[in-house]
Amino acid sequence: MNVTTDVLVIGAGPTGLAVAVSLVQQGFDVTIADDQAEGDNTSRAAVVHARTLEVLEPLGVTEKLTGIGIHAPRFTIRDRDRVLVPVDFSRLPTPYPYTLMISQADTELILLDRFEELGGRVARPYRVVAVEQDAEGATATFADGSQVRAGYLVGADGMHSTVREQVGIGFSGGTYAESFSLADVRLSGGVPADEVELFFSPDGLVVVAPLPGGTFRIVATVEEAPERPDVSFVQRLLDARGPVKERVVVEEVVWGSRFRVHHRVADAYRSGRVVLAGDAAHVHSPAGGQGMNAGLQDATALGEALGQAIRSGSAAPLDAYAAARRPVAEQVVAFAGRLTALATVDRRLRPLRNLALRGLAVLPPFRRKLAWRLSGLVYR
Repeated sequence: MNVTTDVLVIGAGPTGLAVAVSLVQQGFDVTIADDQAEGDNTSRAAVVHARTLEVLEPLGVTEKLTGIGIHAPRFTIRDRDRVLVPVDFSRLPTPYPYTLMISQADTELILLDRFEELGGRVARPYRVVAVEQDAEGATATFADGSQVRAGYLVGADGMHSTVREQVGIGFSGGTYAESFSLADVRLSGGVPADEVELFFSPDGLVVVAPLPGGTFRIVATVEEAPERPDVSFVQRLLDARGPVKERVVVEEVVWGSRFRVHHRVADAYRSGRVVLAGDAAHVHSPAGGQGMNAGLQDATALGEALGQAIRSGSAAPLDAYAAARRPVAEQVVAFAGRLTALATVDRRLRPLRNLALRGLAVLPPFRRKLAWRLSGLVYR
């Protein structure tokens, strides 16, 4: 690891890598440190929306992403076999009129390849234990005693961000009562290969989304999710919440996990020479697939802002970044929360909810507004 650098990025997930690629392309020296010995080969995020593909274009990765991911032009909210809200992305004014289904592991690998192609390297495993700063820069101390001095430090180290805690930025919000079960599975039966489906149920929501290689991503709210969901568990979820007329059969669970979800936004995005991005700055329900997208949009905006700040010697671009991105995070958290609340509404209110959604769904402006929100184009 370099002892001094223009920018030190803590965290080599998609957000940290995207910030680094942006800065290296501008000619700055960037060091990325990550506490894992290797990059993750499993992932939770599986959706890249249109606006994210747009902002990633200058980094030179969008074409690779769209070349290996599944293009899903439709998103439907359902109650079993009944379509409540159909959302069509195909007419959106963007070169990417679809949801791109691709595992976070692949997204991360493409960004890492681009960073290394530009001469960068991720230092592993380095766990940051302390961050100190002054008017001229920030110094990170790692568990092995090594230190790096940087003009600016980016905290892209996830929900449990050490960087955020070290500089004393609060993380306001709460935790959903339900746990979430996640599984990549092989299915047979009535499952479209180019559509993301969100099923509402009195038992909770379940998302069924196609992935490259013939697998499907299943995400569901569960009161107490198993650590490793098996075939019978996922089958019970789909039988209770999914389509009825054409039963979906779970053939194999390729990988599975569980997690709890917080809904939080950092009280500030910047403290002196330290700036936050991605999950270190905001976390929320996976409903709507907004998490990694918000982080990647943070990253591209922050890369530009840091470049301007270094060249000008002024922190004003970073204040502008914080002023622009924090309200977006609040909107994303609120939107994902509303989808989750609708999905888990009291059983007695379910008919009323369905009636209201079907009534709204016949209105083109409502469907168009939802498509713009889900695709992220609303944040242009």
